[in-house]
Amino acid sequence: MPRTLVVVESPTKARTIGRFLRGRNGEVVVEASMGHVRDLPRSAQEIPARYKKEPWARLGVNVDAGFEPIYVIPKERRATIKKLKELLADADELYLATDEDREGESIAWHLTQVLKPSVPVRRMVFHEITPEAIREAFEHPREIDERLVDAQEARRILDRLYGYEVSPVLWKKVASGLSAGRVQSVAVRMVVERERERMAFRPASYWDIEGLFRPTDDQTTFPATLVAVDGVRVAKGRDFTPTGELANPDVVVLTEADATGLADGLADAEFRVRSVERKPYRRSPAAPFRTSTLQQEASRRLRWGSARTMSVAQRLYEQGYITYMRTDSVTLSEQAVATARRVIADMYGTEFVPPKPRVYRSKVKSAQEAHEAIRPAGETWKTPAQVAAELGSDEARLYELIWQRTVASQMPDATGESVSVRLGAAASDGRDAEFAASGRVIHFPGFLRVYVEARDEDEEDEDERTLPALEEGDWLEAVELRPAGHETRPPRRYTEASLIQRLEELGVGRPSTYAQIMSTIQERGYVWKKNGYLVPSFTAFAVVTLLEKHFPQLVDYAFTARMEDDLDRIASGEEQRTPWLARFYLGAEGLREQVAAKLGEIDAREVNSIPIGTDPEGRPIVVRVGRYGPFLERNGDRASVPDDLPPDELTVAKALELLEEQGKGDKILGTDPETGEVVLVRTGRFGPYVQLGDDDEAKPKRASLLKGMSVDEVSLDDALRLLSLPRSLGVDPDTGEEVLVFNGRYGPYVQRGSDRRSLASEDQIFTITLEEALELLREPPRRRGRSSQAPLRTLGEDPEGRTVTVRSGRYGPYVTDGEVNASLRKGDDPETITLERAVELLAERRAKLGK
Repeated sequence: MPRTLVVVESPTKARTIGRFLRGRNGEVVVEASMGHVRDLPRSAQEIPARYKKEPWARLGVNVDAGFEPIYVIPKERRATIKKLKELLADADELYLATDEDREGESIAWHLTQVLKPSVPVRRMVFHEITPEAIREAFEHPREIDERLVDAQEARRILDRLYGYEVSPVLWKKVASGLSAGRVQSVAVRMVVERERERMAFRPASYWDIEGLFRPTDDQTTFPATLVAVDGVRVAKGRDFTPTGELANPDVVVLTEADATGLADGLADAEFRVRSVERKPYRRSPAAPFRTSTLQQEASRRLRWGSARTMSVAQRLYEQGYITYMRTDSVTLSEQAVATARRVIADMYGTEFVPPKPRVYRSKVKSAQEAHEAIRPAGETWKTPAQVAAELGSDEARLYELIWQRTVASQMPDATGESVSVRLGAAASDGRDAEFAASGRVIHFPGFLRVYVEARDEDEEDEDERTLPALEEGDWLEAVELRPAGHETRPPRRYTEASLIQRLEELGVGRPSTYAQIMSTIQERGYVWKKNGYLVPSFTAFAVVTLLEKHFPQLVDYAFTARMEDDLDRIASGEEQRTPWLARFYLGAEGLREQVAAKLGEIDAREVNSIPIGTDPEGRPIVVRVGRYGPFLERNGDRASVPDDLPPDELTVAKALELLEEQGKGDKILGTDPETGEVVLVRTGRFGPYVQLGDDDEAKPKRASLLKGMSVDEVSLDDALRLLSLPRSLGVDPDTGEEVLVFNGRYGPYVQRGSDRRSLASEDQIFTITLEEALELLREPPRRRGRSSQAPLRTLGEDPEGRTVTVRSGRYGPYVTDGEVNASLRKGDDPETITLERAVELLAERRAKLGK
């Protein structure tokens, strides 16, 4: 009997598909490749020896010979490849059932290059994992699409060239460990630009009157707001510029005194309805989910990050509950439309089934990643209640969202009536005051019976209150007239959802990249979250300033979108990969020459300086991004900037406060008699420390104060002793190696060669003898492993029933569910972090690990 090997990416997907293919003629073995089986070298150690001396070796791409990539099999994939080769040796045919997008096509192609099969190879494609879809894909395979592979390889090579050429510029001019990326850097620029707008923003204040009225013959009250005085419209927030100036001269700006006086003058006034305008109301359902809209809605409704959303969606897809989750399309198949209409009729009645199916067209540039929207899988759809009984909480909640959105997309419009009312009266001083009220009545709920699209917290919603029956000329009683003050608000920061939406609108990036981009910009320290909003670090400001000034094209929105379009043309065969890469990288205008020519022009001090303003004496205050983080500088005075301080909150007043506080703990202790350099005690981001020399040194020597020391009491002798570390105890007579005492980040220890032992306390740093150290080194090393210490906090159980705790680790606080650990990010406090935030961090980490 024939034996077939089917290769997929993950064990979960393998188990599900294996169940559906069981019992076919011949034996079918389904095995997981565990994702990508080979990639460009990640480090110099992975570069094959025969290429190490080539000038282009560090790139992993032979830019001098057609941009030929060097692919290597990562160490962690070698066992997988060995197993696949053993299974293939006994197989009569090979089916490659990786995902249907470009990345999946690329994985399939790489598998053929690594496995080198001598048996027939077939490409098995499907967009949902159901028995019917898998059987259909198995019986009607196709060839590997070389054009899709070419486009994906071009994307991979392009991103490698961009990152490996531009990132070293950031290391040299900003700080080590930074990275640049084709989409990543554009996303960071967008977050920084929004913060710049907030920093430049100046609020404007304005007043109006909020009233509560009722008809004289009815006890039903309704609210209305002052909109005009003597026929002139009262100013609203939209009438002011971002810097607080009035932009519209045709409005009247009321002060608190104006509003209070007018309200008092209207206390005994007789109000009448001046006009009533009624209009038909109609609202249509939103299209089914594509990748970006799913991430946006999960962010608004479930408060999830994009990584958590995609991780849960991946599990739902691989277990056969939803269709493929990385797609630009909003199209539903005829079968899916028929299923939706059947569900609607059965659950809500035939009056909720429209005469004709709804058809949606994608508005996204170059939408083509997959051919159908995200929807429940199969010819019959499980209800959210059924899924909740079968799966964990996260999967059930996301499935419910997808089910509701899909079903609602095939339901009729919601219809009703919108009503706008104007009412007014004359004040005691003769001024005319006009108020406005609006409301809505829904006559037929349509799709609202199932689903209402969420909005951002501060996004204005249409008024859905119901007004009493009113006619022109009706008399009204003013129950309350309250002067109300308002201030214009700065543009709101991006959330992950709104940033993804904006990237998509600009045509930057593709569905499969968004979740990873959101994770990367946070992991690299460019962005951190505050109450769910993305806040840029000052390092992000420095990087964006450098790129805008010296490599403007690389962070230009239109240019980046055109690159995406070019990659789409490569996929369609309209563009060739090698000539396109050559135009981008080679020649006088290519990236390689740009970097070489401009590296010497970049003034590191200039790009790392962010002006804040001037103090009362006219002295400029600047934030500078240094090797150890951002700090304030004014006329030689310096102060560290707190990690959790958003840039728009670093006003001149706050800067002066920080400079004053820093000055209290920043003093000169004296001079080092050996070097003649000044010795300082300072307070930094990680606590108090002593420093030898000033900050003009490339890397002044520093040492943390011991636990029992304080800034006020530390002496010059204390400082010199700390700066003398590591302390040499002498040489081990048996080995000839020097024995040293260190005060490390995680406590004091002794070291001989690569062998080290922790000391019991800091008191031993200056008292331990060579003999005592050697005795300690003879003891067996303490095994490093899971901490036996109690957790700092127990947060509760995650949706899978795992207990989530906060612990203190070698590299700082982290959260764990017993299986996966995730470090806390900037802005996360171990004392206040919530279970929801911890689960989000763990989901991102789990997605990165491929678990």
